[in-house]
Amino acid sequence: MSAGPPPAPQPKASIVRYKAALRKAIRRNRREPEIDFLNITAMLDLMTIILVFLLKSVGSSAASIPQSRDLTLPKSVMQAEPSQEGVVVIVSKSQILVGEDPTPIVMLPGREQLAQSGVDAKYKRSGPNDLYIVPLANALSHARETDKAIRAAKGLDPSSSEAIIVADATTPYRLLIEVLFTLGQSEFGKYHLMVLSGGSKP
Repeated sequence: MSAGPPPAPQPKASIVRYKAALRKAIRRNRREPEIDFLNITAMLDLMTIILVFLLKSVGSSAASIPQSRDLTLPKSVMQAEPSQEGVVVIVSKSQILVGEDPTPIVMLPGREQLAQSGVDAKYKRSGPNDLYIVPLANALSHARETDKAIRAAKGLDPSSSEAIIVADATTPYRLLIEVLFTLGQSEFGKYHLMVLSGGSKP
């Protein structure tokens, strides 16, 4: 019995080609890693809104300042709404304060001296006749920087600030002039005098 023709040689299975095809299939089915990007624009908008509200809460309101034996507000016949925005300067019978800081900026002498020459000469820039109160100006400088940031965040003109003066009804005119002069020298261009409504007409 004669043997048939030998079988045709089969191509050797290529392990290399198999692995290459397998890697290609794996790559095809593999999900590309997702990259999460933060939306910086939305975050900045949110931070700006939060900043405005935070800065607004820093602004002082003089309408809620309690009266005491050391501070009695003058009365007025005007019925205007009190100003809510501005740096509060409190001038009581015995001291001057700025904002919500309970630490006195200046301790005041008796009413007779205040009426003649204002605060003590040691607080002034160049002697008893000067109108510039140095400790008050220093405190106003810090308050001005904060108020400038608040006004800029609200879209207001930051070139000058407003002040709310809460002065005792018996404050001598000389002392009031010194406070106003120091405010003007500290870039405060507008003032509001805090009074109580309900005064009687002369």
